Amino acid sequence: MNILVLCTGNSCRSILAEALINDLGGDRFQAFSAGSNPTGAVNPGALQKLQKEGHRTDGFASKSWDAFSGEDAQVIDIVITVCDSAAGESCPVWRGSPLTVHWGIPDPADAAPAQLAGAFDRAYEQLRTRIQALTELPVESMDARQLKDALCRIHDAAAATEQE
Repeated sequence: MNILVLCTGNSCRSILAEALINDLGGDRFQAFSAGSNPTGAVNPGALQKLQKEGHRTDGFASKSWDAFSGEDAQVIDIVITVCDSAAGESCPVWRGSPLTVHWGIPDPADAAPAQLAGAFDRAYEQLRTRIQALTELPVESMDARQLKDALCRIHDAAAATEQE
């Protein structure tokens, strides 16, 4: 199952999610990330967090979502937006007619310099919680409506827990 994670800049949250899905998802999921207005560089804080958690850090790039649209693009099964800006934008047409879900995660790059490490820790854990739950779903036997509902419930449950 191919998953595209979108964020406006494709430099922090979407990169973290791409790494987590590819590492936790085994051979069941392949993740990609992109942005509507990519920054052109991966945030060093995201790479440091991935390295600290034992993920590979090579090969990540801040890229446009245009790379995933059009006839020759990779077929996408699920699109996950992780920032509110990207969730509200008009997206290109994706090959495969993927289902779309929004998992809003605060941007760690917006934190004050003294709080950056903690902000990346929080974003990583928030994404990890959701992605771990995704990998436990029997996606192969779920129809699109069941899968979308399950993905929305995953986010809602995690968000409720994070606010407590």
